[in-house]
Amino acid sequence: MDREAIQRLVNQAYAARSRGQVEELMEAFGSDATFELFGDKRTLPITCTISGHQNIKQALKQFSTDFEFLEREITSFLVDGDRAAVHSRLKIRFVPKDRTFTTELVDLFRFENGKVAELVEFTDTAQLKEIISA
Repeated sequence: MDREAIQRLVNQAYAARSRGQVEELMEAFGSDATFELFGDKRTLPITCTISGHQNIKQALKQFSTDFEFLEREITSFLVDGDRAAVHSRLKIRFVPKDRTFTTELVDLFRFENGKVAELVEFTDTAQLKEIISA
């Protein structure tokens, strides 16, 4: 994949995620993809590593139900071969408690055959724990 194809795929996936369109979002992922919300599982149980298209789909459905992405500002987008790193600032609503917050994310992607093969997402897990727990 070239840089433009990677950017297009990621931007389409981000747009689908913002609209809560998980089926459309999943079009970006390969069948054997992995997704990881990085963090200490003892501190924040929603941090996890998930493998396989169907498992990722189920997890992203739950994340989309609980966390509504209201705004995304991409502050940097780096592509190197089959990898990309995206730093974003997001305004998110935690739906179960109707709490809105702003945070930053770094997504590390690896691509195979025109699809996301691996996505590792880094966020402020202390902030996320506070939002969920409060």
